[in-house]
Amino acid sequence: MAGPWKDARGIPVTTTPTIEGHPVQEYLGIVTGEVIVGANIFRDMFASIRDVVGGRSGSYERILADARKQAIEEIQAECGALGGNAVVGIDLDYEVIGKTGSMLMVSATGTAVKI
Repeated sequence: MAGPWKDARGIPVTTTPTIEGHPVQEYLGIVTGEVIVGANIFRDMFASIRDVVGGRSGSYERILADARKQAIEEIQAECGALGGNAVVGIDLDYEVIGKTGSMLMVSATGTAVKI
């Protein structure tokens, strides 16, 4: 199946409510995955310098990509545990948390289904 992103378990995830050509046979419930990561002080310092100079912050981009991947893998695992074989309607949210805003939370939510 082309299109939706899959992991090694082969569970596709998509932001759309359906997967074209694969009708939903059963809705199994909402699945969620949350990942909280801390920002390293040295990475913060170098990112600030780079922001002043106007470049992209590759270190933060990598952190975001890794956290997003982990959150998606969590919803895929939860889907598999429910007996599902796809997650539709996923939503990704990003939130800065912590007293000093030094933590980043990435959450993924979707609906586990059987297609």
